Amino acid sequence: MTGTNPTTTARPQIGLLLSSVLLVYLGQMTLNPIIAPLSREVGLAEWQIGVTISAAAIMLVVTSQFWGRRSQAWGRKPVLVAAFALATATMTAFALVAWLGMTGVLTGTGLFVLFVLLRGVGFGSAIAAVPPTAQAYIADVTSDEQTRVKGMAGIGAVQGVAMIGGSVVGGLLAAFGLIVPLIAVPVLLAAGLVLLGVRLRRETRTELIEQPPRISPLDPRVWPFLLAGFGMFTALGFIQVITGFIVQDRLALDAQTTGLVTGGALLAAGVGMVLAQGVIVPRSGWAPQRLLRVGAVVALAGFLTLIPDASAAVLFVAILLIGLGLGVAMPGYTAGPSLLMRREEQGGLAGLIGATNGLTFVIAPTLGTALYGVWPLLPIILGTAVMAMVAAFVLVHPRFRNAR
Repeated sequence: MTGTNPTTTARPQIGLLLSSVLLVYLGQMTLNPIIAPLSREVGLAEWQIGVTISAAAIMLVVTSQFWGRRSQAWGRKPVLVAAFALATATMTAFALVAWLGMTGVLTGTGLFVLFVLLRGVGFGSAIAAVPPTAQAYIADVTSDEQTRVKGMAGIGAVQGVAMIGGSVVGGLLAAFGLIVPLIAVPVLLAAGLVLLGVRLRRETRTELIEQPPRISPLDPRVWPFLLAGFGMFTALGFIQVITGFIVQDRLALDAQTTGLVTGGALLAAGVGMVLAQGVIVPRSGWAPQRLLRVGAVVALAGFLTLIPDASAAVLFVAILLIGLGLGVAMPGYTAGPSLLMRREEQGGLAGLIGATNGLTFVIAPTLGTALYGVWPLLPIILGTAVMAMVAAFVLVHPRFRNAR
């Protein structure tokens, strides 16, 4: 593990970088409670929403390592300002297109293509820049295992807060009509753009790295963590997009009530994630390997609980356990390999982790929504099987059984 950047003398702006992650994910999560009822309101099929989410994931795969390395070569501020400007523009246009779809002005293939281009390609490219930039920065300004794990847990914690906030904001605003949360998203992103433009410092030339190296996914320091992370996010991808459909169909709700209740379900996942990364991970002092092992087992319990078509309470408990388990595991997944890399490799690693996360959402949402149309339990069972394989892998592989 390398030390911190010796040229950095000003106080680290970790809080501001975490705020950027919070705001971009808050924008994303605000849409989650309404995406299922919105698709039905504008006449799009479940698989078309899956393709839209998968398009965003493709952009994560294509651009994440580029953004991570550029954050070290160009500086964090130019990368984040560009990302938030793109996100604000695309989501403003998406709100307009969705409104035209709800009023019947846009329908069919044209509406679907615009959903893919704006919510998928445009917003996906923008959001791909933010987590790798934050991860590379935290790795740059932390030197020991405990501080690094806490810093990476901070990223997950603000994502959990965003899940809670987005669930509450999206669910409550949906009660006033589906267009209201659509308008709120670009407003949040514009606030982030102003905050970063005004407050974030630019690095000096000596702090930048002219040619950050690319990191191979087959690097022996990295691939076991990437494989575990790939499995976790694949399992999550099978159920994340269909949560709204599960809520609406199992509980027999109308569109607006579905938005509200789905917001509550996602709120439970966010509570679990914040509890894990804001309380359990910082207080436990566990090494990344142990975090992965414990978290995978807890998440598996959540997936198993989600299979029965039981009451709303059981559904909420299942989603809470999934959020809690993945919240414990994620800092191990991100901090573990970063402790083995040199400083100039951190941007490439952060981008590789982002690309791996995105790769899981290329296929899983589309396949999950398509399988849901065949049999609603099918994507849940498949996600559970993948999570079981992850738990077995991290319990038996030597990289995770050894503390170092």
